[in-house]
Amino acid sequence: MSVINKLNGKRILIWGYGREGKSTENFLNNHCTPASVKVFEGKLEDIAVENYDYIIKSPGIPALHLGEQFLSQTKLFLEEFSGQVIGITGTKGKSTTSTMLYETLKACLDRPVLLVGNIGLPCLDYYDEITEDTVIVFELSCHQLADCTISPHIGVFLNLYEEHLDYYKEMAEYYKAKCNVAANQTPSDVAYIGEQVPPFETKGRRVIISPDEKVDFRLNIPGAHNQYNAEFVRRIAVNEFGCDEEQVKQVLSEFTGLPHRLQYIGTVEGVEYYDDSISTIPEATIAAAGSIPRVKTIILGGMDRHIEYTGLVAFIRENPDIRFVLAYETGARIYEEAMAPQNCYLVSDLKEAVTLAKQITPSGMSCVLSPAAASYGYFKNFEERGERFKEFVQNTKRGN
Repeated sequence: MSVINKLNGKRILIWGYGREGKSTENFLNNHCTPASVKVFEGKLEDIAVENYDYIIKSPGIPALHLGEQFLSQTKLFLEEFSGQVIGITGTKGKSTTSTMLYETLKACLDRPVLLVGNIGLPCLDYYDEITEDTVIVFELSCHQLADCTISPHIGVFLNLYEEHLDYYKEMAEYYKAKCNVAANQTPSDVAYIGEQVPPFETKGRRVIISPDEKVDFRLNIPGAHNQYNAEFVRRIAVNEFGCDEEQVKQVLSEFTGLPHRLQYIGTVEGVEYYDDSISTIPEATIAAAGSIPRVKTIILGGMDRHIEYTGLVAFIRENPDIRFVLAYETGARIYEEAMAPQNCYLVSDLKEAVTLAKQITPSGMSCVLSPAAASYGYFKNFEERGERFKEFVQNTKRGN
């Protein structure tokens, strides 16, 4: 059934009025004839559910397993277009992988390709652009997947690390949400799964990809993890769409990366600075340390989402030559857990962190912002955090 037919004549409540809630309202106004549409931004217990046929929830609202009356844009979109969708999820790398795959398929296929979802505009904003032969690359967050009962035709699960434990009660809930990228597939579907992801049930054909596979793409973006992401792209493009392998590799070699993901932002007084503000887990910070050349200083810290920092603390202790500048809630926590080693410096905020980094990073070396924590509570989002870092790097002098 089409989204339009499903919603026509229904009493609808839009729960949440952020970007996706406004997009849903716009879609209903322009495409459907519902019996009524109301908007609500409160708590679940304050919703008179009996007054509505469907309640369309925004993904940022932490409420799980609500039943068939509750919908989302993602759920509606997959009900109509799942057969055309490549859904990509994972704790890290999904934006880069989604964009690389989109650019690759757009260059290699003689048919329309769209990039939708968590990386760009809400999916229903693209409704009028979709034709029968459109390929849809859909970056999917755990929140978007949480209550999905239909999986994409091609499901991609890159990796799994502790994340979003402020939203989910336990790691198992987060993992279960991610699994929906392939858990509801049919035998005609296919699931590309990272070897590190714990096994889960799917009827789709499984393709397991190991991060240890020997690949050597000529990428403009650093890091072994991006080689791994590129291998997913190559396999899908060549094996599922018949793309020419050499053309795929050429497109990948021209990809310059996304902002705030190990992004080189400039050299100041001989020090190279990199913005990895997207880093919200310790594994990403450890990967950044191994990806950036001549790393001497790493700036860490943000909102505490109750994830485990034992591995990062061990990494700090094992690398006394790297200087770690720690700020905010998790910075103080990591400093305490590491027992304040000599290569750690505790500061109050990002501006003070950059000022100190300029003092302690020698010319010819690199400094990277890779927070291993969420930005919320201190910045609007990771993008704002990255922009402020760039501003401080360009405008803050040593000792000021």
